[in-house]
Amino acid sequence: MQSIESNALEPTRAELSSMSFGQKIQRLLPVYGLVILTVFLILLFSILLPQTFPTMLNLRSIISDKTIIAILSLAAMIPMAAGRIDLTIGYGIVLWHVLAISLQTMFGLPWPVAVLIVIALGALTGFLNGLLVEVAKIDSFIATLGTGTVLYAIALWHTGGRQVVGMLPQGFYALNGTMVFGLPITGIYVLALAFAMWIVLEYLPIGRYVYAIGANPKAAALNGIPVRRFVIGAFITSGTLAAVAGVLLASKLRIGQASVGLEYLLPALVGAFLGSTTIKPGRVNVWGTMIGVIILAVGIAGIQQFGGSFYVEPLFNGVTLLVAIGIAGYAQRRRSHAGRMAPPQASQLSAKPAEE
Repeated sequence: MQSIESNALEPTRAELSSMSFGQKIQRLLPVYGLVILTVFLILLFSILLPQTFPTMLNLRSIISDKTIIAILSLAAMIPMAAGRIDLTIGYGIVLWHVLAISLQTMFGLPWPVAVLIVIALGALTGFLNGLLVEVAKIDSFIATLGTGTVLYAIALWHTGGRQVVGMLPQGFYALNGTMVFGLPITGIYVLALAFAMWIVLEYLPIGRYVYAIGANPKAAALNGIPVRRFVIGAFITSGTLAAVAGVLLASKLRIGQASVGLEYLLPALVGAFLGSTTIKPGRVNVWGTMIGVIILAVGIAGIQQFGGSFYVEPLFNGVTLLVAIGIAGYAQRRRSHAGRMAPPQASQLSAKPAEE
């Protein structure tokens, strides 16, 4: 049972070759419009706020604040590529960051063991989500919402509503606190993760299979793709990345509390949905997701430096999510309408070179 549908809308070389320069600009603008807007916002805020925005301090702050959201957005986009959605990422991070600390402070485990246990539990939760969606045939929105709520309840029970505090090893703090070339090491984590996911999704068969499942699971199954296995694998990967984000959050905050974590769900989903409107419009993609996270970070940082109130960030995230979904839906309807209106002769001519 699908919650979303993935259809690639990026122009092909054959399509662009038959267009004039003006038509190419019009066709490519929706593809790279968000990238252009991101660059425009960076330049605008740099001109208007020359003392605070274009500074190394601001860059470090943005990377430090948005790393968790970037990892969760990448986690969310994997099930989205398969046509599903995972809400557990926002609820699970509450429990994972609490466990990463309590396993060390309350049970005395070494920090590498605690980290491995948390990541394994994240993968197990993803496996459970996959079973609920593919075996029990529960819609992924409902299944992951239910699983996430249970995880949040476990976090509340485990903490008793209190903070989990204690002295932690320096090695655990270094996971988030290390600087590389004057920038937080967490930015390196995100770039390495994004590059690896890009290679897998764009250049390996597993990526093509996942996108095929997201576009049409029945057609994918008829072509011999094990749909159930890949969807469950997508949820396992998403759960694992969410647990990694929880570990980094624990290393950053140095305390665990069940009231922290849920605020990451909306911006993570916004980043993933924005990713489906750029680079490869109509389907979630790695670099589109990264652009989505960057434009959120730049927009919020610039508005806050102008003196925006505390409610600016959730307001910005909510409005951006609605705009992103609206743009994606409009692009899909426009492409579908154009396909229906295309004359048969033109379709045959465009298909003939591919057959040769």
